[in-house]
Amino acid sequence: MIRKTLYSLGFGVALVFFASPPDVSAQAMNSVEPFKVGTFAINDIPTVGLVLRNDQFIIDLAAANRALELLPQYAAIPMPDDMIGLIEQYEYGLKYRIYELVNWLVEEGMLSGSNMHSFVHPVSSVDIMAPIQYPSKIMNAAVNFYTHACEGCNDDELARRVRERQENRGVPYLFLKPTRGAVIGDGDDIIMPYGRDRIEWEVEMAIVFGRTGKYVSASRAYDYVFGYMVAMDISDRGGRPPGGYGVTSDWFVGKGHDTFAPQGPWIVPKEFFGDPMERLHQTLVIDGVTVQEAKAGDMIHNIPELIEYASSLITLFPGDVLQSGTSGGTGAGRVERASGSGYLIDGETISASIEGIGTLTHTVRVETSVPADLSGSQLPPVRTYRP
Repeated sequence: MIRKTLYSLGFGVALVFFASPPDVSAQAMNSVEPFKVGTFAINDIPTVGLVLRNDQFIIDLAAANRALELLPQYAAIPMPDDMIGLIEQYEYGLKYRIYELVNWLVEEGMLSGSNMHSFVHPVSSVDIMAPIQYPSKIMNAAVNFYTHACEGCNDDELARRVRERQENRGVPYLFLKPTRGAVIGDGDDIIMPYGRDRIEWEVEMAIVFGRTGKYVSASRAYDYVFGYMVAMDISDRGGRPPGGYGVTSDWFVGKGHDTFAPQGPWIVPKEFFGDPMERLHQTLVIDGVTVQEAKAGDMIHNIPELIEYASSLITLFPGDVLQSGTSGGTGAGRVERASGSGYLIDGETISASIEGIGTLTHTVRVETSVPADLSGSQLPPVRTYRP
């Protein structure tokens, strides 16, 4: 009797397997829709989420996965607690579970109407945080666009400078930027430090690494990329006061202030973006005036070359970020704006966009005071040593 029952059960399972392959299948190898990934405050809890349907909906990844695991045909696969965990595990099979989730949401109609589940949130209902909390390092390319290398030049001067740089490109120039404190998400204020009134803007593409690598050749560079996001390199052009070390240029002063590394609003995995050297189109708008616009063809060193150079200096880790530099149209170029200023001023709205990724929007605010008990060793206002 037992033997017959087991035989019958086995025969029945075999019939189900061959008759209904969609119900019992291997892990999904493709996603029916493209998605982006980010970090969002949902009910005041930092949450890793998916961005779907032309940036309309945020999916609580862990909550959606728990619901999926209630179905017997899906294996239990834990979700990471943060974005770095997602990036680390993505190419070790996690992306296929995410593909399964997206396919399930679409097939079951959970992104519209009465079927919308509690783990689906309109983007307007969540707080968009910086996607990575926080990268172990941000590597920035300096003067990596021909137009930025000749701010304010006329057409003839620019053409001459481009020819000179093309003949002698040298190697890239990279600098490190702080992460925690400097990194902010979409909607957070950019703070101009007290007395520092020569603050500029720079829109940049941020390359997010997904694998550990050292001495990564340009030909293999994209194998180490997880995805792309929008970034800004906010810069203090006030320099150092005279005296002391004796030079006015100071990269820590120029790049290291709090809120000077906006990133996001989310990350597009590389399989949904394509080759940035063919697709990149970045713009920056201040109070409705477009002050920067560029494509990848203006780059002096392309993204694979930047990756090769960076990895020859320092090991790349999952979640590390490399920013590819900005184009002409920064404050030094004196693009005409309503304020008449070549620098940011209090209350301006600044928006940086990359086509196919998204837009970062921030309000500029001025720090109006510092503690009264400072000894004088702090960085002074620019007006105290520059006209």
